[in-house]
Amino acid sequence: MRGKFITFEGGEGAGKSTQAAALADRLVTFGIGALLTREPGGSPGAEIIRHIILSGAARPLGAETEALLLAVARADHLEELIKPSLARGRWVICDRFLDSTRIYQGAAGKVSMPFLKGLEKLTVGDTMPDLTFILDLPAKVGLARAAERRGKAVPDRFEGEGIAFHEALNAAFRELAKKEQQRCVLIEADRPQDKIAAEVWRHVRQRLHPETAPLSLEALAR
Repeated sequence: MRGKFITFEGGEGAGKSTQAAALADRLVTFGIGALLTREPGGSPGAEIIRHIILSGAARPLGAETEALLLAVARADHLEELIKPSLARGRWVICDRFLDSTRIYQGAAGKVSMPFLKGLEKLTVGDTMPDLTFILDLPAKVGLARAAERRGKAVPDRFEGEGIAFHEALNAAFRELAKKEQQRCVLIEADRPQDKIAAEVWRHVRQRLHPETAPLSLEALAR
């Protein structure tokens, strides 16, 4: 039985990593093999590209080049990690996926949607998420959280953008949630983490029915 594929999306500091990890842990306690991963990155080759993008090295080449690099990283991530894990019955929980490219490089970077859709067809194909959580948090709050998290480190490629950029991202994510309600769930993220995790789990149970997944000690061991 193929595993389920769940992604977390949203702006900077929205709590995606925290909620993705919490869901993966809960699935494991439920007896379901779960893989926690991230984008850009996740596989060795994709992690190299992650560094190039977040360092800002590709920024002078434009958003279209960033989208191409992300597509290469995503293809490696899918082939090396995501697809094999799903085929073995593991549930894959990913912190960002193709929707971030649609929003960051597409809506904010002005890369055309036909171009991005073409890249998705080549890289993602039919390996679309079964469920996507979009964590919605005011941009100022998210950027403050991100600043606290990184401490004295230099802001990455996207954290360093101005407030207008991040407000546009959030608006685009909310619009995506409206357009793709079958797959996407908008979550208010300016709340205690345990409240958010409880809402995430409720939607997972309603939509994907984890109680029907077979207990798999073999999957848990991988």
